[in-house]
Parts: sequence; structure tokens; C-alpha cells
Amino acid sequence: MTTAETRTIRLDSARAGTGPATWGQRAIWGVVTRLGDDAPRYNVPVDLPVTPPRPASRVLADVTELLLLHDSLHTRFLPDGEDGLRQVVDGSGELPVETRTCSAARAAETGAALKGELAGRSFDHTREWPLRVGLVECEGLVHRLVLVGAHTGMDYWGLGRLLRDLESVESGETAASLRQARPSLQPLDAAEVQASPLGRRRDEAARRYWCEQLTAGPRQIFREPAAPELADDPNRMFPNALLRSPALAVAVGRVAAELEVSDAAVLLGAAAHQLARMSGSSDVLFQVVVGNRFQPAAAAAVSTVAQEALFRLTDADRDFEDAVRRTRSVAFSAFRHAAYDKWALDREVAPLVEKGEAADHSYWWNDTRDPGVGPFDGGERPKAPLSELIGRTELSWPTEFLPRKNVSMAVDVLTAPGALDLAMTADPAVLDRDGMERFLRGVERLIVAEAIALGD
Repeated sequence: MTTAETRTIRLDSARAGTGPATWGQRAIWGVVTRLGDDAPRYNVPVDLPVTPPRPASRVLADVTELLLLHDSLHTRFLPDGEDGLRQVVDGSGELPVETRTCSAARAAETGAALKGELAGRSFDHTREWPLRVGLVECEGLVHRLVLVGAHTGMDYWGLGRLLRDLESVESGETAASLRQARPSLQPLDAAEVQASPLGRRRDEAARRYWCEQLTAGPRQIFREPAAPELADDPNRMFPNALLRSPALAVAVGRVAAELEVSDAAVLLGAAAHQLARMSGSSDVLFQVVVGNRFQPAAAAAVSTVAQEALFRLTDADRDFEDAVRRTRSVAFSAFRHAAYDKWALDREVAPLVEKGEAADHSYWWNDTRDPGVGPFDGGERPKAPLSELIGRTELSWPTEFLPRKNVSMAVDVLTAPGALDLAMTADPAVLDRDGMERFLRGVERLIVAEAIALGD
């Protein structure tokens, strides 16, 4: 049997203030507030084992230190006129904690259910802090800790930072000691930098780069969409595919070392090459989600700073190795222009789209992997040859999504135990399920074949 109760975390004397929202906050707030019932899919959930189990008071004290360390976890957002958004950092307040009590044998099951419950609700960003906390308690000790962040308060890179900070706090560090050892750029400070003359110049340069690339790129990537008659059907559902590949987890590092690029560049280059081969367009564009944590102070931040870079690769269909090698330099230029006022950019791009002067930028790439976590951290690297390992690839179709604006294809790269995952959603008007499978397996085979050629 499982019972429920509510506890409270009380926050006092934390940093407080108000100011304009950052570019990252504005961008994600604009997305999630338009999604309505579909907004919870942007929540950032995690269900953690507490090992060894601890008293609830100790676990909640640890979470309190995280709140004190990261302003974004106790920040609300208030619209400010037609084109403004303010962040309000509360110095005090209460955060409810949902507790479920069950037997130790049911702790994992109960934690998963609690995560689904907490993550399945939208956040009220004007009233609610962007963090929900849940505990699974067994015989007086907490066995599972559930944290669900609103995307306005953290992004996936920030979640990784949060979990590492939690480990530090559990080992005896405090918010004060962590802040002293590793200063982080808090959102109010980031907004001040963005409003400075330097920040305005960066914003203007980024928006200029976007408009130049959009003007130069192809107006339509897929020359022959799968079912163009579906494009006007508001009830069509977007299939979601998941390719889980142990072979890809092994091969990508080999290819990256040989070509002297990052494994992220190998994956993105392979995706661009495969998209070009399938679509009939030699030039392709991806909106690539960039963590924007290039400076140490930004790397220590949990708050949402990730934004999209416009990656445009010309002659992407020519040669796989060439595409991967050029991806490195092209991505570098794109990433330099991945921090900007998105609302201002949208206003500049809209007339280009209306006049048919903008390239097709409805293809998205999001490498969500935490560089500190590898697929083989929890187990032994496979010893089977790649030619055999590729036979262990699994393809599944977990769900379907409501139509997404300006999305023909969206691919996420994720780390899985002993494998790499490619999760893909596509507009059936552009790419049907057979096409989705051909794209995913094509990316995998390009990289694995290159690795096999280096010596299996």
C-alpha cells in the first residue's frame, strides 16, 4: 500500500531581486506558454535513488542548499507589456514536497509514478517556482528523490549541473562553499550583461548572421514530401521513433578520433549528409540547440541559457568524411551566433518567411548528452565486433505528438546504458515512418561503416 502526504521546504534569506528576463528565459517562456495542454512535455524530470537511504530532513536540507545556490530555482516570470518579460527572484517562500510512503520493494515503481505525476502538470510561471520535489519514503528513510524542473528554470545541460551539485552537497558542501569555489552566472547578472553595449552588439551580430544564412539557404529541403496533402490537416499526429544503438556508441568515438573532430560533430555531420542524400537538397539547415556554456561561470549555471544555432552545410551530399570535417568549422561559426533576443529575431525573420525569402529551417538537432556521463560508465564496453554489434540495434515507436509549428524533423541524441539513442519526431506530411527509419538507420550505418573501415 502507498500513502501520500505533503511536506514543505522553507526558504529564507536567499538572494532576491527583479529585472528583465534573459534571452534564454524569454525564448523558452515564449514556447511553453503557447503550448497549452502540451506544455508538460517541456518539463525536465529525474527520479534518483537515494543511496544509502537517508532521513527526509537530511534530503530536504540538501535540496534547500540547491535552492540557495541557484537563483533560477526560486524565480517567477511576469509579462511586462507587449514585448517584455521580467524575472522575479524570491528571497523567501515555501516549496511543497510530495511524499509517498511504501515498502522498499515498491520504491522504484512508486518513484516512477511520482515522477510522472509531478512532470505531467504545467507550471504556473507567474505564481510557482520552477521546481517540484517528491520523496519516496520506506520505513522512515527516503529511498527515491524526484525532481521536476520547469524549462524556464533549467535546461538539460543545467539538469546535469544540478545533479553534480547535489552530489557535492550530499558529500558535505554548502551553497556558500560551492559558490566560492565555482562562481556561476546568475540570471539577473546575465540579463545585465545582455543589456550592456557588448551584449547588444552580440545580439545584433547573431540576428544578422541568421538572416544572411536564411536568405542564402534552400527554400525547401525535401523536394518530394511524403504526403503534402496532410500539411493542412490540423489533426495529423507526429510519430516519434527511438533508435537504440550499442554499435553507434562504440563507433562514434573511433570516427571522431580518426577525423580529429568531436563525436558531436560526427553525429551532426552524419545527420546532415543523410538528410541531403534523402531529400534531394545538397544544402541543408538544422536549428541546433546549443548549451551556450562556453565560459566557466556559465557552465556552473542551472538556468536556461540554451538557444538555437542556425547550422547550414552546403554540398552536404558530396562525401561523408568531407561533410563531417566541414561540420566542425561551420558549427563553430553557428555556435558563435547562438545567443540573441529570440523575440527580436522572430520579428526580423517573419517578413522573410512571408515573402518566401527564408530558407527551410524546420529541421532540429539537439545533442542532449552530458559530457560527464558516458554510455559505458556503468558497465563494460562491448567486445563484439561492430559488424555483429549493429545487429543489436533496436527501433521502437514510443508515442505520437500533436503537430509542432515549424517542425519537419526533430532529432535528440541521448546517452543510454551501453548505447546511444537517436529519438526522432517528424511531420508525416514531409516524412513518413519508413522515411524516418531510413534516416535513423542511415545515420547509424554511415558512422558504423566508417568505423569498420578503420578496423573492426
